Amino acid sequence: MLRVVVCVSGGGTNLQAIIDAVADGTITNTELVGVISNNYGVRALERAEKAGIDAKVVSPKDYENRAAFNEGLLTTIRAYKPDLIVLAGFLVVIPEAMIEEYENRIINIHPSLIPSFCGTGYYGLKVHEAALARGVKLTGATVHYVDKGTDTGPILLQKAVEVKPGDTPEILQRRVMEEAEWKLLPAAINMIANGEA
Repeated sequence: MLRVVVCVSGGGTNLQAIIDAVADGTITNTELVGVISNNYGVRALERAEKAGIDAKVVSPKDYENRAAFNEGLLTTIRAYKPDLIVLAGFLVVIPEAMIEEYENRIINIHPSLIPSFCGTGYYGLKVHEAALARGVKLTGATVHYVDKGTDTGPILLQKAVEVKPGDTPEILQRRVMEEAEWKLLPAAINMIANGEA
């Protein structure tokens, strides 16, 4: 069984897609052992609780500096003994020590077709605003392994999503989530759990 920890910052829609895919057998050989959020009171924590998954908050506000927070995050993750760490909308710079310790065992979902609209500063709605400003006809989502760069690790899966006339950043964000993110992330976890990635 692949032991998975999911890291989230907000609503947890990707987390819900993973929970549902484990429940319905789309993801096999996988156990969701923990959810970690860097924010208190977010919907993702409710989703974890409802699914019976242990959830913890590791907030930078609870530590005197970034180094202490990084150590707290790593200690919390280690306690779950994960085989895979999934960043599902986790808006935190991942500590280098964590990337080294879990090399090729951390994946991230990014709401564009990397290498477009990725890297520092491209997250959340900013990605979709940039895609619309550039006038692209296709966008999408990418699941990639995490390395020491920002969105630079090896690509695991990608899925294209059409940009439609009249799209706003919010409408495009929703379509990318529904058509790409919520399908790709469970598929990637299942591939890893079954030795296909």
